[in-house]
Amino acid sequence: MKFINDIEIEQSIEAIEYKFSIEKMERRAFDIHMRRKKELIWFLSHNHIYTMGTSSKDNEIKSKKNVPFVKTNRGGKITYHGPGQRIAYLLINLENKKKDIRKFVKLIEDSAIKLLREFDIEAATFPDRIGIWVTKNKKIKLEKEEKIGAIGLRVKKWITYHGLSFNLKTNLDYYKNIDACGLSEYSNTSMQALGVDLSDKVFDKLYLRIFLENLKKL
Repeated sequence: MKFINDIEIEQSIEAIEYKFSIEKMERRAFDIHMRRKKELIWFLSHNHIYTMGTSSKDNEIKSKKNVPFVKTNRGGKITYHGPGQRIAYLLINLENKKKDIRKFVKLIEDSAIKLLREFDIEAATFPDRIGIWVTKNKKIKLEKEEKIGAIGLRVKKWITYHGLSFNLKTNLDYYKNIDACGLSEYSNTSMQALGVDLSDKVFDKLYLRIFLENLKKL
């Protein structure tokens, strides 16, 4: 068990079943609220799955393959999780900080954008579509921005859970079966597609450092 700044850090090597992760987060969020357990940052990956947030619509599904579609209690629309994608579930008590969910979402986004800068990749956020969008790679502007990270959050009694999914070596073909995040006119990308070989371990270390630095400002 590892703690940084009184927050427990967990890193799962094997893929975690989505249902198990939801049950674990809900139990942990309750325990954090009751002051029985510390806040938690949990890095993990899932097996192939499409998750549909609270604002998802069935018409966002273009094709059903042998991959489960699951309705979930996080905010947002439909997205894909699978091998080669890293997830950071962020169970943070906003009762101890500014009770500002928008600022917390921005903190998640900004941490990913700062991480990308370390690889000479520029990214941005847009008010009309949540997530992290790559705009330039090695100073070369993309013809159209591409999504590398998705954010879905739930907050219960000021405890956040769910968080960020970030494409490292994701098979991008799986996004062809859905309008990811409800956006049919945009494409997804990954670190691998951008020419960067980034391991789970290194991603966890970098994102954790940047996120914790930003969290101090909340």
